[in-house]
Amino acid sequence: MKVSYKWLKDYIDINFSPAEMDEILTQIGLEVGGIEKFQSIKGGLEGLVIGEVKTCAPHTNSDHLSITSVDVNGDELLPIVCGAPNVAAGQKVVVATVGTVLYDGDDSFTIKKSKIRGELSMGMICAEDEIGLGNGHDGIMVLPEDAKVGTPAKEYFNIEDDLTIEIDLTPNRIDGASHIGVARDMAAYLKQQKEIDYKLPSIEDFKVESNKLPIDVKVENNEACHRYSGVCISGVKVAESPEWLQNRLKAIGLSPINNVVDITNYVLFETGQPLHAFDYATTNGKVVVKTLADGTLFKTLDEVERELNEKDLMICNDKEAMCIAGVFGGIESGVSESTTDIFLESAYFDSVFVRKTARRHGLNTDASFRFERGTDPNNTIYAMKRAALLIKEIAGGEIASDVVDIYPNPVEDFKVEVSVERIENLIGKEIGKETIKNILEALEIKIEKEDGDTLNLLVPPYRVDVKREADIVEEVLRIYGFNNVEVPAKVNASLSYAPKIDEHKLRNIIADMLTAAGFNEIMNNSLTKASYYEGLESFKQEQTVRIFNPLSSDLNAMRQGLLFGGLECVAYNINRRNSNLKFYEFGKSYQHIVNPENENPVDNYFEKERLGVFMCGNKTATSWNLKEEPTSFFHMKAYVENILKRLGFNLEKLRIRETENDQFTEGLSYGVKKTVLVEMGMVSGKILKAMDIDTQVYYADFDWATIIKEAMKNKVSYTELPKYPAVKRDLALLIDKSVSFAEVKTIAFNCEKKLLKSVSLFDVYEGEKLGANKKSYAVSFILQDTEKTLNDKQIDKIMQKLIKSYEKQLGAQIR
Repeated sequence: MKVSYKWLKDYIDINFSPAEMDEILTQIGLEVGGIEKFQSIKGGLEGLVIGEVKTCAPHTNSDHLSITSVDVNGDELLPIVCGAPNVAAGQKVVVATVGTVLYDGDDSFTIKKSKIRGELSMGMICAEDEIGLGNGHDGIMVLPEDAKVGTPAKEYFNIEDDLTIEIDLTPNRIDGASHIGVARDMAAYLKQQKEIDYKLPSIEDFKVESNKLPIDVKVENNEACHRYSGVCISGVKVAESPEWLQNRLKAIGLSPINNVVDITNYVLFETGQPLHAFDYATTNGKVVVKTLADGTLFKTLDEVERELNEKDLMICNDKEAMCIAGVFGGIESGVSESTTDIFLESAYFDSVFVRKTARRHGLNTDASFRFERGTDPNNTIYAMKRAALLIKEIAGGEIASDVVDIYPNPVEDFKVEVSVERIENLIGKEIGKETIKNILEALEIKIEKEDGDTLNLLVPPYRVDVKREADIVEEVLRIYGFNNVEVPAKVNASLSYAPKIDEHKLRNIIADMLTAAGFNEIMNNSLTKASYYEGLESFKQEQTVRIFNPLSSDLNAMRQGLLFGGLECVAYNINRRNSNLKFYEFGKSYQHIVNPENENPVDNYFEKERLGVFMCGNKTATSWNLKEEPTSFFHMKAYVENILKRLGFNLEKLRIRETENDQFTEGLSYGVKKTVLVEMGMVSGKILKAMDIDTQVYYADFDWATIIKEAMKNKVSYTELPKYPAVKRDLALLIDKSVSFAEVKTIAFNCEKKLLKSVSLFDVYEGEKLGANKKSYAVSFILQDTEKTLNDKQIDKIMQKLIKSYEKQLGAQIR
């Protein structure tokens, strides 16, 4: 939001440098983004003076140029070659002297001493468009005879200099979205050092002068319109605004339109209350505030025909819509040059209704910006009367109706109870009860009751962000001054220290590991489509955290996992011919699981940190020395196990089994006891089809929060290299197809726990000769004793024991 320094001084008596303004406003929570010099005419007419043409003669070498001598109250007359057809001796003119910079939009050029067709020219006699005072270029600008020679043009034309202050307004500080709001906050701050206050423009002269323009107002939707005020003004002359009003608006980046519209904009940025002026003739003497049928067409001021929603609040006459309430006016009902009578609206609309309507239609106006965040319900009448008086002063006319004010349920002050001790504890400094009371009074927060250390406060409704004890503390602190709270030399604490795993460090270790392996990190929105979870058992639809006021159907829920965000990235890349992909993402998942025993509804919501890893396409691309190698299940399995090993997990001690998660067509689950650490495998074809992905995608879903918890139990240890050799033995087992390698491995370690070091599968064979539903596993066993060399007798005994276990438990045959 932009603030004019000169405009601000209309309400508070200040005289600060730009640096001081920056410091004060930022201190009180209205952070300054930048301060720029503003001039009503670009360049400020610097270097231009009022001159008098003393002589004017035709140029001997040109049929359209004239040679003049011009008096600018200098030591001598200036010779100037001029091409204007209307230049003549005796004229008072505007002269750009040598060195003056003139502007043409963003371009500029400097007046130099030069020769034109052989004649010396030491300046330029200007037309109005050449110096930004108009659009005429028929000839030079000729001034009245009483114009004083030598007067700087800046002074003669009353060019205004100002400072434009850009305030980076946070959403909670809508009370500062006006010049009076900024002045009010500055006064509260400065009151702590001296006697100062801000002043409001008087509206005492407002009075109803006739009832020429009766208006019947009816509010049918009190939920969306809490207060509706208005008045009619007759005999208005719509024209160009006076220079002072145009300069005020230009200083904050607004383009003047006409005097009535400019006044409504002026009062908006003065008070923070949006206003709208209707051509009274289009109202037919009646205003109805209501919603219309879904699909109703309405053309707005930008000449776009929009299809209304049944929840869009509209300002209508007795037949049709005239304005989208709080957002944008209609093209038929606005003020034009032919308007003579107006109806001036000042209302308090519900912020949620306005926000939803603005988003639905893609509109973001100065009015909607304020209504969305919360305007002052008690300010509608003041702002309306202020604007009406300005319209009378500038555009003429008279107040031609009674004031309409429909306010069935007045908004009450917010009630907050705080204690001085609590305020000082949170601030970290004893500032005294009287100081706190003075600050609250300066902020227009009333003390309803004072009971010892406790203050019962009434906060005005325009402070929409001050409703809790913590908010009061923040208000006191920002006015008292953050910089006035000293940092102590030491901080005393009763905190106990317990060793804790460095989660950030572990996360970086795994991220670096994956990046080094060729993975790219992705970051997806936590908002997603609720429809993604339809029909999934692993992510039940009723557990989806829904958004009450979604921006769109694509962002109407919180994600339950990282799968669909990652698949969106996969699809996006594949559609752009980038199909060999390796992604990983750290992010949070959200679920709503209702437990009747939870008294607090918040306890039914769960948030968990996860790690998702994605692979698809080829592991290696085709080249002259490498064959194309597609990504496989086992590539993903290797990455998953490497991550677990890097975090200190012993794979031999993990529970590994086939996953039952319907995210996967085939997959494995790694866990500790009943806790699942990670599930990985081939993404379900049904899901890939829904995402319009026609290639196999491999996905690993790490429960990162659980992994960190379990990793704390892992102890890193080392042993010296064994002195005695290991022995390798192989078995070919003919088993049922339903038997998994995990079962083979588990049986082996249950059979021999001391000398068996590892079990691996190195070949799988299936064929008709083996029999129906049969397969052959070639399994390798590593045996080793750390204290001595194994002999054949020991080895044979172990292998026989293994064979008998397989025959008994799996019905295996040794091939």
